Parts: sequence; structure tokens; C-alpha cells
Amino acid sequence: MVAYFIIACEIAFWIFVAAGLSVRYMLGMKRLGLALLAATPIVDVLLLVATVVDLQRGATASMVHGIAAIYIGVSIAFGHHMIAWADRYFQYWFRGGENPRRNKLYGREHARNERIGWVRHLLAWSIGSALLYTMIWWIGDPARTEVFSGLIRVWAMVLGIDLVISISYSFWPRKAPAKNIG
Repeated sequence: MVAYFIIACEIAFWIFVAAGLSVRYMLGMKRLGLALLAATPIVDVLLLVATVVDLQRGATASMVHGIAAIYIGVSIAFGHHMIAWADRYFQYWFRGGENPRRNKLYGREHARNERIGWVRHLLAWSIGSALLYTMIWWIGDPARTEVFSGLIRVWAMVLGIDLVISISYSFWPRKAPAKNIG
């Protein structure tokens, strides 16, 4: 049941984003658009409540419960960034703004952007891991929560790999494509 709720929360997140940006740019109702965008954190709270209630009722912690914590961490760390990304596309599509695809970064700017992305990932991992550790402590039964410890370790390895990749751009920067002369 929690798995379906996680899927519903992800869908609800993007519905609120699309509705907020649509109302903002297509209907010109900036306040209502902002209110819809501001509702996205409510989705996170509902997901957290559903996860806690399920565990409180005696469910053994599963990967699905852990994914709820990951989702919340990622949503908090990357949510504003994802909304800004969607906002740039809405501006392009509906207001004649600059094409976001033409703004690719290269060299130092790209390397810096990758490092900032890693810091966001670290924040997401910190929030998600704190939620997982809190649920481990709260349940107080290592047999019911061992999947959470494993999930934290795997995510830490992914974070480490992301760090190596992000820093590698500082040494081997992405180069702009060669311009065709002809």
C-alpha cells in the first residue's frame, strides 16, 4: 500500500508543479500559481505520515518505506531546483523565453555546477539518512529495520561515486563542441 502511495506522491508533486506553472504562465494568475507550487511540500508530509503510520501498525520496514525517506530527502534537496528547471521550460514554451537547451555549461562552470549538484545530493542523503536513523531508533527493533541500515550504506556508496564523478570534471572539464566551419 505504501508503494502505491509513494507513486501517487511523485505524481502529485509533478501535478502541483505543472498546475502551478500552467496557472502562472497560461492564465497569468501568479499568486494562485505560487500557492500551487508551495503545496508541493505538503505531498512530502503526507508521505512521511503514511510511512510512519504503516510502521506504527507493526509493518516490517521494507525497501518501500526506505524509498519514502529517500524521496523526502531528494524532494527537499532538489525540489526547488526541479521546479526552477520546469519554470525555465514553461517560460520558453509560453512566454518566448530563452531555450534552456542552449544554456549547456562547459569548462569551469560545468565543473562548479556538478560540485553544487553533489552538495545537493549530500543534503538529500543527510536528510534521508536522518529519517531512516530516526525510524530505526523509533521502532527499536533491529530485526524489523535492518533494511534501512543497508539502504543507508548503499546510498552512501552511490554518494561516494557521485563525488568522484563530480570532482573529475574539475580535472577533466567538459569541452564545448567544436563549431562546424563550412
